Amino acid sequence: MPNTITITATDGSEVKFVDTIIGAGGMKDVYFSPDKSYVVAFFRDKQDANAKDRLQNITSVYRERIFNAVGGNYWKDVYCWPTKIVEYNGKLGLVCPSYQQDFFFTIGSANSDFLGIRGKEKNGKWFASAKHQNRNLAPDEKGNWSNYFQICITISRAVRRLHAAGLAHSDLSFNNVLVAPTLDRACIIDIDGLVVPGKFAPDVLGTKEFIAPEVYETKHLKMGDPNRKLPCIATDKHALAVMIYFYLLFRDPLDGKKVWDTDENKDEVLKRGKNALFIENTQNTLNSVRISDLQPSQLPQGDPQKIPYTVCGPYLKKLFDRAFIDGLHDPARRPTADEWEQALLKTVDLMQPCQNPKCWHKWFVFDNTTKPKCPFCGTEYKGILPVLNLYSSRRAGAFTADDYRLMVYNNQYQYLYQWHVNRNISPNEKLTDEQKKPVGHFVFHQNKWSLVNERLADLEDKTENKEIPLNQAVELTDGKKILLSKEEGGRLIIVQLVKN
Repeated sequence: MPNTITITATDGSEVKFVDTIIGAGGMKDVYFSPDKSYVVAFFRDKQDANAKDRLQNITSVYRERIFNAVGGNYWKDVYCWPTKIVEYNGKLGLVCPSYQQDFFFTIGSANSDFLGIRGKEKNGKWFASAKHQNRNLAPDEKGNWSNYFQICITISRAVRRLHAAGLAHSDLSFNNVLVAPTLDRACIIDIDGLVVPGKFAPDVLGTKEFIAPEVYETKHLKMGDPNRKLPCIATDKHALAVMIYFYLLFRDPLDGKKVWDTDENKDEVLKRGKNALFIENTQNTLNSVRISDLQPSQLPQGDPQKIPYTVCGPYLKKLFDRAFIDGLHDPARRPTADEWEQALLKTVDLMQPCQNPKCWHKWFVFDNTTKPKCPFCGTEYKGILPVLNLYSSRRAGAFTADDYRLMVYNNQYQYLYQWHVNRNISPNEKLTDEQKKPVGHFVFHQNKWSLVNERLADLEDKTENKEIPLNQAVELTDGKKILLSKEEGGRLIIVQLVKN
């Protein structure tokens, strides 16, 4: 039987761990606590005073800043944040919560787990690769396209919060994000490498696919050279854009046909550094994808001609352009994590379930046409599709278009929430329990759509100048104007019906 070792953390609390290594990362060896509720991870190499100071700040000042602020409880399920520092046998270590059970494979790979991944961590790479999605993963582990939007929202939100605290992750990648697609969950790990500009420099450059071009281009320069670029908030922005592209399109945004050098290592540095070029840049197709280079298991997702990035909708298309065209070599022009979060949230409200039960994606983003169809399987939408255009008040009686639409669908109960009703409310970690409750829902009955009022005091059919009391419904007809709220920031919707 392995020994249970008891030590005292630097904060004076007792820490126990079982003297058996359960995992080994690039820098640390990991041990379970006796009840497996937390792990203790010891650095193999000696850590200097600056490293210890960094860890002290991460486990105290920065942790308190995030977890003790408004909405702090939300982050307990989103970050695997170190809680204490320990020292044992001359080695420095960290105490971290154990990964939640959701982030371990329960089924694993296809064909009775032929890859033997059941029980292992759900590293993001398994879910962002077309090859894994099409050939390797068990169907019940995959999730659908809507799930991946929710994962991207959580990751964007987590990165936004780090950046708001003045922190950069520095190695945002598949290796440091666990996901559970079928449960809409994601968790940021390896928090101990956080970068604090001007105080704590990065320990690593990042993971190949996610390293920003300026870091690749200058990595040959000596540390301390003012021209060398290191991981920071700006490089996190690049990594976040890459991750979102991977999770929604299952391919690498920079891995195209262009070969810059016959030396494989030099080619990699040029492809992701100085000469980095978006594979879907319509103004410069030098690095577009050559379909003959792809394996059958990478199709159709690997083919941008069949599934272009525009299937992600107008809000994300704009941000991908900024990230991979305007800002690829100009960090100041990259979208922020907050912009990604907001664009993803608005895109989710544009989504429709595919009416083909065999469609793997199962959802698609409304294409703003009168004959919408799923871009993945080609199934055309049949029926009456209400499109709710949202307007909000900036001053009494005046409403301005919000560039925001809410799609209605009928394969399950769909709700209206307070963030739809008032532009001053955002669906983020600060929502109160009251704000999370639905205020209305949509029903389809006798070939007509209606909005049922559950909790709206001001709901009014402005077209007919008629108030809609609680538990009553207003029919959604083409051109109908419906006031949702008279409060500051309150919204008006104008209904548009698409019929097929």
